[in-house]
Amino acid sequence: MPEPDARNGAVPNDLFGSLPTARSPLADLHARSAPAPGSRRALREAAEQDAAAREAVARHAAQRHGVDQPAPQPVTPPQATPPQQTAPQSPASDSITTSTGSVRTAAHDAGIAALMAPSTATWPVPVQAAAAQAAPTAHSAQVPDPQAPAAHEPDAQDPVPFASPVQAAVEPADGEQATERQLDDEQDEDEEAADEPGSLNSLFAPEQHHDVPKKKRGRGCLIGLLVVLVVLGGIAAGGVWVWNQYGDKISDVMGWGPSKDYEAGMAEGEALVTIKTGDTGAMVSTSLYSAKVTKTDSAFYDYLIAENKAITFYPGVYKMQQKMTAAAALAALEDPANRMENTVSVGEGGTVAATLPRIVDGVGIPLEELQAAVKDPKTYGVQAATLEGWLFPAVYTFDPGATAQDVIKAMVDRTQEALSAAGVAPADAQRILTIASIVQREGHTADFDKVSRVIENRLDPANDETHGLLQMDSTAQYGYGLTHEGPVSSWPWDAVVNDQNPWNTYAHAGLPASPISNPSEAAIKAAQNPADGPWFYFVTVNLDTGETVFSATYAEQQAAEAEYQKWCEDNPDGGCY
Repeated sequence: MPEPDARNGAVPNDLFGSLPTARSPLADLHARSAPAPGSRRALREAAEQDAAAREAVARHAAQRHGVDQPAPQPVTPPQATPPQQTAPQSPASDSITTSTGSVRTAAHDAGIAALMAPSTATWPVPVQAAAAQAAPTAHSAQVPDPQAPAAHEPDAQDPVPFASPVQAAVEPADGEQATERQLDDEQDEDEEAADEPGSLNSLFAPEQHHDVPKKKRGRGCLIGLLVVLVVLGGIAAGGVWVWNQYGDKISDVMGWGPSKDYEAGMAEGEALVTIKTGDTGAMVSTSLYSAKVTKTDSAFYDYLIAENKAITFYPGVYKMQQKMTAAAALAALEDPANRMENTVSVGEGGTVAATLPRIVDGVGIPLEELQAAVKDPKTYGVQAATLEGWLFPAVYTFDPGATAQDVIKAMVDRTQEALSAAGVAPADAQRILTIASIVQREGHTADFDKVSRVIENRLDPANDETHGLLQMDSTAQYGYGLTHEGPVSSWPWDAVVNDQNPWNTYAHAGLPASPISNPSEAAIKAAQNPADGPWFYFVTVNLDTGETVFSATYAEQQAAEAEYQKWCEDNPDGGCY
């Protein structure tokens, strides 16, 4: 028999529960718009979709067992209060009316039993299940329609239908549920709109700070480091190259290098400086440096320029000291007491043509008289075509009435004394003087005996290196007329070595036609007593120190010449040719 209408005994609130719920005019717009990710609306809709999916699974399982899935019924979950004694119910009764007037059917009891029974399936708790903690109300019970057919009553043999946790939750009435959902949707839309950029709330919202993930340092950092090292290495290498090429000039400009001048108070010893007629400030500066008076070749001249000095130099021999400052050297040259009267200084390695003007400046004898005095060597007991090599280098002082022949004879006699002291026989004097003159021009004093040995080895016509050719630059220069004329780098070397004059030892085997300079006593002794050695070649590899390398083969000579070229590259102003 149909159930009585439960609403007859319902409280007044039930009257409003069945009324239509007011809806927002934007409900349809909200329903069509997608919820913002992470909003409450998105979470609720996800939970509803999950619940619908589980309900479909449960219905499908019930149909497989031949049981119609009952319509969802609100079930009041068991309370946490202690159990109370209730009267036993008749199993034949189809429904039981509770004290609140709601109706509980047998299917309802089966659903509760299934809910209370332990289950092996684990389901996530839906959002609406939290409403189960609220106390049930009278209007939350669902009253069946009297016109609807009676629900299937399961017997003992029917399987217990699966009860979804969503079905076990207490849901609000349709109108109330729709109202709450609309309010939640509207609140979610308002929150999403407030968070949009450019909204009023976004202007006053606190700044959001997000952690920026740290970039991983890997190959990029290593490549960057290598690039920095390469750039720094290139800069360092460029700096080294610039310093090697222009370090001296940079030091001079910046004032970093050592001083070009001696310090005051360092002067010592004695030095004789000869000033010739027509000498300029630069030439006098070179003469002072050659006599070891000044520290560098340009020290004296630089001082004259810096002080704007206009000096007139008088020819003669001046008695000075070594290691003088440029200022002190100038003061000594201006002092008449330091000029030696009737004194001549003949330099080592000089020629007859270079010596005669010195005599003019020191003694005052006319040049024509001196040239006439040297025309006939036999006048002085010399068996040679000229007096080249016979004017011994030294300092001479003559009486005021000395003639040109007196001066020349004094110099030739001094050469004879040096030859005798070295043990040279008169018949061999011209040959020894010729070798000594080459030694004087080619080598340094410490290497004179080795240079003499190279000459002797090359003069041997049976040698396999030069085949009797001396191949000495100094002899070719003398024969070409370039001795003491201009810088060596300006000389036309191809023309010099190919000229067929009798002093060109590149073109003619053996000794040149005569001595090429005035040899010192040390050079005469070296020519008479050469060192022992297999050398055929030698080259000065450092023009500043005079370091010379002697070689027995041409291959060794080439290696030494490469060393010399390297020094010239590093010292562009060192006087290389």
